[in-house]
Amino acid sequence: MNVTEISPIAQEAMDLLSGSSQAAIRRLTNFLAGVKLPDLAPFPKTRLAAVLVLLYEDKGKLRVLLTTRSKALRTHAGQTALPGGRVDETDKSLVETAFREAFEEVQLPLNCSDIHLIGLYEPFLSLHKLIVTPVYALLTRKELLGELKPSEGEVSRIFTHPLEALLDPQLSQHEASLVAIGSEDWPYSTTYYNTSDSAVAMLGNTVYRMHRFRTVASPIKGLTSDILIKTAEAAYGQPTVYERFAPGQIRGFNEVLKTLSN
Repeated sequence: MNVTEISPIAQEAMDLLSGSSQAAIRRLTNFLAGVKLPDLAPFPKTRLAAVLVLLYEDKGKLRVLLTTRSKALRTHAGQTALPGGRVDETDKSLVETAFREAFEEVQLPLNCSDIHLIGLYEPFLSLHKLIVTPVYALLTRKELLGELKPSEGEVSRIFTHPLEALLDPQLSQHEASLVAIGSEDWPYSTTYYNTSDSAVAMLGNTVYRMHRFRTVASPIKGLTSDILIKTAEAAYGQPTVYERFAPGQIRGFNEVLKTLSN
């Protein structure tokens, strides 16, 4: 697929952000610029996907756009997701895939002057062996979020979450209406965060640490949490307050591929 040329975000757009958010976006931009993206040409398009990590600022803090998948879907029903999906044959790039899917799922406008491309990160492997590339963008007009509409039968809810709370889950205490503890959307006794380790058969029974974050809707977990934890680490230049990986857990796309090929 074609590589998308990424231009720096215009200073007038950056000036719409607080100083701390500007610094976070610059750190994320610099981090992504230094990432060597793998060649995905050997993989069939049917195995490729992209998700959009759309960041915006509210009350001086960066937040990320999320969806709850419809319970009518065959896979990951009712789970939290970043807007995105599989590559279409007509998609010229992974960036096009991410934005096309975001338009189809939540009516995020295409070619919008208020949305600024930041970069791409190396792929993550889903449980269905999809190769999922995160595409990062900054929204500088948060009012646009009020115009979004969930695609019937595909998305049941649109919501957002503070990015920094992926590093320190307790920061979500400032959210106005987190789901009730012990409810269907948070069936745990912990207040903001839950974790567990399990063996993954397709990765040679190596251990994977599942992270779950309480939100105003469905919990952030699995692949979505992995992507957003890495995003927050890069943006804020800080580690998580919890232990990120299980002992012996495979890290990074290339290591995952090596394990799959063994």
